[in-house]
Amino acid sequence: MEYNFKDIEARWQQYWRDGQVYKVSNDPSKPKCYVLDMFPYPSGAGLHVGHPLGYIATDIYSRYKRLKGFNVLHPMGFDAFGLPAEQYAIQTGNHPGAFTDENLLRYRQQLDAIGFNYDWDRSVETHRPDYYKWTQWIFIQLFHSWYDKKAEKARPVAELEALFALQGNQGLDAATDMVAVFTAQDWAAMDEKARQETLMHYRLAYQSYTDVNWCEELGTVLANDEVKDGVSERGGYPVIRRPMRQWSLRITAYADRLLKGLEIIDWPDSLKEQQRNWIGRSEGASIVFQVAPPEAGQADSAGQIEIFTTRPDTIFGATFMVLAPEHELVEHISSQGQQGEVAQYKEYVQNRSERERQAEVKKVTGAFTGAYAIHPFTQERIPIWISEYVLMGYGTGAIMAVPSDDERDQTFAKHFGLPIVPVVDKTGYPADAVKVGKLINSDFLNGLEVKEAISLMCRKVEEMGIGKAKVNYRLRDAGFSRQRYWGEPFPIYYKDDMPYTLPEDQLPVTLPEVESYKPTGTGESPLATATDWVNLSDGTKRETDTMPGYAGSSWYFLRYMDPHNNTEFAGKAALDYWQDVDLYVGGSEHAVGHLLYSRFWHKFLHDLGYVPSEEPFKKLVNQGMIQGVSEKILMSTGGKLNKTFHDYGGILIPRDNPNNLSYTYYYSDDFYTEEQKASGGLTAINVPIQFVTNNVLDIPKYLISDKGKGLKENAVFLAQNGYWQNGEFHHIDVSQNHLHHNYTTEEIKNLSSDFRTFSEVEKMSKSKDNVVNPDDIIAKYGADTFRLYEMFLGPIELSKPWITNGLDGVAKFMRKFWRLFYDENGLKVTDAEPSKAELKTLHKTIKKIEEDTERLAFNTCVSAFMICVNELTELGCHKKAILKDLVVLMAPFAPHVAEELWQHALGQPGTVNDAAFPQFKPEHLVESSFNYPVSINGKVRANIELPLDMDAATVQETVLSLEDVQKWTEGKAPKRFIHVPGRIVNVVV
Repeated sequence: MEYNFKDIEARWQQYWRDGQVYKVSNDPSKPKCYVLDMFPYPSGAGLHVGHPLGYIATDIYSRYKRLKGFNVLHPMGFDAFGLPAEQYAIQTGNHPGAFTDENLLRYRQQLDAIGFNYDWDRSVETHRPDYYKWTQWIFIQLFHSWYDKKAEKARPVAELEALFALQGNQGLDAATDMVAVFTAQDWAAMDEKARQETLMHYRLAYQSYTDVNWCEELGTVLANDEVKDGVSERGGYPVIRRPMRQWSLRITAYADRLLKGLEIIDWPDSLKEQQRNWIGRSEGASIVFQVAPPEAGQADSAGQIEIFTTRPDTIFGATFMVLAPEHELVEHISSQGQQGEVAQYKEYVQNRSERERQAEVKKVTGAFTGAYAIHPFTQERIPIWISEYVLMGYGTGAIMAVPSDDERDQTFAKHFGLPIVPVVDKTGYPADAVKVGKLINSDFLNGLEVKEAISLMCRKVEEMGIGKAKVNYRLRDAGFSRQRYWGEPFPIYYKDDMPYTLPEDQLPVTLPEVESYKPTGTGESPLATATDWVNLSDGTKRETDTMPGYAGSSWYFLRYMDPHNNTEFAGKAALDYWQDVDLYVGGSEHAVGHLLYSRFWHKFLHDLGYVPSEEPFKKLVNQGMIQGVSEKILMSTGGKLNKTFHDYGGILIPRDNPNNLSYTYYYSDDFYTEEQKASGGLTAINVPIQFVTNNVLDIPKYLISDKGKGLKENAVFLAQNGYWQNGEFHHIDVSQNHLHHNYTTEEIKNLSSDFRTFSEVEKMSKSKDNVVNPDDIIAKYGADTFRLYEMFLGPIELSKPWITNGLDGVAKFMRKFWRLFYDENGLKVTDAEPSKAELKTLHKTIKKIEEDTERLAFNTCVSAFMICVNELTELGCHKKAILKDLVVLMAPFAPHVAEELWQHALGQPGTVNDAAFPQFKPEHLVESSFNYPVSINGKVRANIELPLDMDAATVQETVLSLEDVQKWTEGKAPKRFIHVPGRIVNVVV
């Protein structure tokens, strides 16, 4: 009876569905285990073989924990709002929901084919109104909350209003961007709109004017990753930064708690470090510089500039100041003579993304405002500049520039000829040490160590009333507005141009039908065109922005706990039982996006008493990437040589004239030295080619043969009609036979774009034409083989290429495992008692699988199964007492074949999923005998197996009686007899 995986897998997948084998209930009588994958966005391309890597790992772990007696929640859903569906709707005019639902169905079919143990009744899909109703509800709670720094928790805005009525905002330690101080009397005198404007500075979900990437040609706001080099990624249209009223979430209020929480969770250190760096906590001082009067003799200052610095000790080295071009003071302080230059520079910066402004450290740009600030200690006038390297989102949007102690300040100072005053003597300190040295040229700080000077300067600025010690964060509040159609509508309406939340009984606010999904061109989303939906009967208007993609993914793990609750996002009993996620698996690319937002939302809900835990994910594992093997070709673009091509070599030889070396390798002079060309196998070839001399790079003087060292195969340069053709490397579809190796001379003359290929391992992606569909692998090898092979590739945390060479080996293992139960004549399982050797093999495997599954080392588990099956095959084991436990061990890894063998070959009642994980018995690994090598005068002459508990005298008597031993001792009495129990026997004669 052959192993027919197609029949087996189809049969048991239907059995699991019909019997609801994977249905999960909230069962307090069992310990819980919550295992979760980062849910996917259902793209139209479906799954490739890289996607299921983490899913298979969590499926194995979930099944294992169920066998160990846990009530396991292992759900799956879809992060269904996304830009690809929006772009599809814009291009086709079709509703993105229908496109998304088609993709969802495709994903579910593919996931089911792999045999995952998902309870689909608990599925969460973020675009369903019954789900995003609760996303809207959480937003309402954020809108009506503020953060009390003293209590270190969120509190209702109603309590804040009561405090304002009692004391104003004086003495209030709240997370806010409000600077003005007001009294209870001031609050009482405010009208409704003024009060709402004031509260907006405190709400955890708030509105403010924020710079966005605006593309006039596309008529829409673009995310940072949709802008490259100042133009839109789609279309290449100019993009500028312009202020727009946007929703934000005050995640900065939770910065300290987000840092502290990292100490209590089991996450990769690298991921924790990414979050620490993103939050960017730094201690220093806030210091105020007065702006010098713009004209001599003017009494009043033109304002003041607040800066934050982690190095207040270096203030005597501050020789100029730099403001972000967007700083509100720039317009007011710029002198008449500099206004034109300042305006021109601000226009330049408008076309630059923050990423570009930070990345180009060597590019120095700026403009002098014509204004000066007064140094608070020297009273000297220092110039105020603007430059793109200072950003409004970091600190205060202004810096005191200390060119002697900061690389970018120094580069700026040298470029514009500004003074540099050394203030820290690092003589005698390691060159790479930070915050070390002794202060010089610094008045009362001279001679102090840096740390002492920082402390003294913080006290000094507080005494002078010009500053204070302060903690600053790199983290910025999270933008929460998108001018798109395909997203969660805000539960907001406007009255007197102020936002208010809709009553909760009007949730969900669903997306209206619109005539077009294209941007409106005004900066509003397509929802603005649905006037019947926007304009409410009482004369108020709805918000037309939608929420970003991370809104629904910031709390979805909670909805899985109680997915059908119509009155709460999840009931208290369910939340108290499941608590939090025990194991979360997903990509490291979400370190400072989804994972940070989820922790923030969870802490907020904990503050309000809705969830019992402070952190959402106890343990997190970043799975590696399954990489694809790409094939590339060099396609002709004509005209110019490209220096990047010097890293590749290749050859294109005409079939009709193989000795014609007019078509061969070349490298330019700057790639090899003269010495290298003269030696090392780099053979110069003289061929009749007329070189073009006006290319970007110097034309090479040397053509080298394919014997040259360092050449890579499978890329080509074409010398045709005496002209070197230039080209670009392009991916080709690995599933198509587009490989061309030899051409005739005539074919080469007509060739424009199709050359020989070369291979490269890189990210598996549709854009790189290197996607491998799991459906194809499953059709050929089966889901169980596919599951085992993905795990066998290597540790889950590491990236590895998808190479199919090993698939046949895993398929052979599956057939070998099958043959322990069946041969060509049918079932051969017996009820015979197992031998010691068989028990040893089984329990060695039980121990290995249990230990390695707990630490998610699934690749070594697969290896252990292979060793086990090989040993049992050699022992001729077909015994039910051994195979029954082996099937249970295999069930998490290869569930289809395990179910088949459990119920049909072994005749066990019910599903293997309800079996108990085999108990490891260490006594079966205790050796009762040992096969001793017997050495005579240091050379092994015999072997004998003896009981380990045999006494020394009996061992000696037995060994000396051996025929082989007597042959070498020639009947002589041994001079010495050495016996080391369990190791060796040595006879000296």
